[in-house]
Amino acid sequence: MVLQKISFQEEVPGRVQKICRGFLILVQAEKKSIEEVLAVAELAPAQSLWTTEASGSVQLRMDELCPEQPITVHQMFTNSVQKYGKLTALASKRGNKWDKVTFSEYYHLSRMAAKSFLKLGLERFHSVAILGFNSAEWFIAAVGTVFAGGIMAGVYTTNSADACLYVAKDSKANVIVVENQKQLDKILQIKDSLPHLKAIVQYSGSLKEKLPNLYSWEEFIGLGMEVSDQELDEVISSQKANQCCVLIYTSGTTGSPKGVMLSHDNITWTAHHASRAGDMQPAEIRQESLVSYLPLSHIAAQIYDLWTGIQWGEQVSFAQPDALKGTLVDTLREVAPTAHMGVPRVWEKIMEKIKEGISRCGYMKRKLVTWAMSVSLEANQRLTKDDEKSFLFTLADSLVLQKLRAELGFSNCVKFFSGAAPIGSETLQFFLGLNIRLYEAYGMSESSGPHFMSGPKAYRFSSCGKVVPGCRYKLLNVDSDGIGEVCFWGRNVFMGFLNLEDKTKEALDEDGWLRSGDLGRVDEDGFLYITGRIKELIITAGGENVPPLLIEDAVKHELPIISNAMLIGDKRKYLSMLLTLKCTINPETTEPTDILSLEAVEFCQRLGSLSTKVSDIIGGKDKLVYQSIEEGIARVNSKATSNAQRIQKWIILGKDFSIVGGELGPTMKLRRPVVLQMYHSEIESFYRE
Repeated sequence: MVLQKISFQEEVPGRVQKICRGFLILVQAEKKSIEEVLAVAELAPAQSLWTTEASGSVQLRMDELCPEQPITVHQMFTNSVQKYGKLTALASKRGNKWDKVTFSEYYHLSRMAAKSFLKLGLERFHSVAILGFNSAEWFIAAVGTVFAGGIMAGVYTTNSADACLYVAKDSKANVIVVENQKQLDKILQIKDSLPHLKAIVQYSGSLKEKLPNLYSWEEFIGLGMEVSDQELDEVISSQKANQCCVLIYTSGTTGSPKGVMLSHDNITWTAHHASRAGDMQPAEIRQESLVSYLPLSHIAAQIYDLWTGIQWGEQVSFAQPDALKGTLVDTLREVAPTAHMGVPRVWEKIMEKIKEGISRCGYMKRKLVTWAMSVSLEANQRLTKDDEKSFLFTLADSLVLQKLRAELGFSNCVKFFSGAAPIGSETLQFFLGLNIRLYEAYGMSESSGPHFMSGPKAYRFSSCGKVVPGCRYKLLNVDSDGIGEVCFWGRNVFMGFLNLEDKTKEALDEDGWLRSGDLGRVDEDGFLYITGRIKELIITAGGENVPPLLIEDAVKHELPIISNAMLIGDKRKYLSMLLTLKCTINPETTEPTDILSLEAVEFCQRLGSLSTKVSDIIGGKDKLVYQSIEEGIARVNSKATSNAQRIQKWIILGKDFSIVGGELGPTMKLRRPVVLQMYHSEIESFYRE
């Protein structure tokens, strides 16, 4: 600290000396308190801030900004049971009835699961891989794994059998927990290639056939009856806060997935501090209610739904497995959550559905909704948190917008979060029109989720908010526009990549700062704006740096018929673009169909086009639509900062991007390397002389 360097010479006035000495004493007291905390903290010996071994331990990034006592997941849970034991923790809909589990019951069930894992032979620092949709059983298996001294590894339900094999093998899985027969079939294909696998547990549906070491959920829970409390407590008491308890596997768009090792302290510290930065309330003030539906194998949903839920006594209700096929809104209406998180694509889909609903309204109702949304947008863009809302705004909200939010299931919702990928300004503005501020969170698996958070007390349009209190950031290689690589420091920074020393050293610099690979700038008030990703930055053949995100967003804003836009041009003479059109989704397969969405059809009708299918348009068939897209891209080009940032050529693809198709990852983030491979011939056609 600078204050430690002050020399107390006679020319410094006595009062200033006293103030400075007071600061020095305070700094020393803070340092001493951290040393005291570390002295009483039961931590495993560690020589480094990182490790790549599952059984390894790390030094914690404790300083005066984050001096809190390190605790394990079990300690966090027992603290919560003491405070929130009788409150509902988990709610699952079976038929027409909601089954509810209190925090005391949740803790007891997690202990039972832990005993069962021990009975099945779960070894210390080996994993339990969980493959299935969000459920009470998923949560109980996850917590039970940690209690039993194992490492919990979530697996995406969209993973192929080979992708499941990679995770299970890399994490030395002793047990794999699957949801149903569909997921079980994947594991049965690969089980003989898993030398550490001892058992498989299926938590939903009855077992079609009895196989050796395959258990139903009920059978599994019963196994633990033979394990004593003392045996489990000995395992629990051996756990240290600086040891690994969770593995988050990256999506592997640029190679094999990497296992992000998170410690007990990563989980418990982040669950406490990041959530408060987003203004999530402890249950003694007001019990938060949320709906769990995003993949729990992703850090965003896991930290938000599972670990923060335990920390603050939240009620977590589980959506149906077909939530993203259309039933999510039904669950939201029933539950009426107080907070809701979505990835950008989910918010975009909600926006598209609302637009379709509005277009089906009669003339007067449509005019009323449009008026109310324009009043709300203008008011929200003008308002600071201290401004009073106008009478017109209050009228628009109470007459129209409250009802619209209630139809979405947001009648009680006061916090709306977006994370896991960048969100477009059009989507942010649309929801401001509904009087919904989308609070962006920014972080990565390697930072245990959010490192920057927006919330009611830290909001600025299109910003990711401010750094989570207790965390630090810096910008590397800052350019003339103030843009540099965002780097992280804090108790949330991961332990290392499992079995990958070189990759770990790439991610962490020699002082232990985590390099995000993202480019951003921070304004004078500390709000972060992400401008792109270093790996995604297009460097043209002429050496010009082009961040694709801003141009792609501008194209989608100009042309409401466009669903996805991907800019091409790395090492090329000029920029080109792949475009997809908005279309309906097959509710059974979630595949994009050939039928245009209602919004896309209306776009065509305004041009005088009769097209209702993607196939009616592509290949230059619909000249009116092609001309309109050409004009929209010309408008985007007119705002370009240089000729090198203009789109010279474009093509409409025959099918929209999707998770099923492989172009989007599990959280619906664009997988650029995959798209480059899939549409190689179309891209090459842009650059043939």
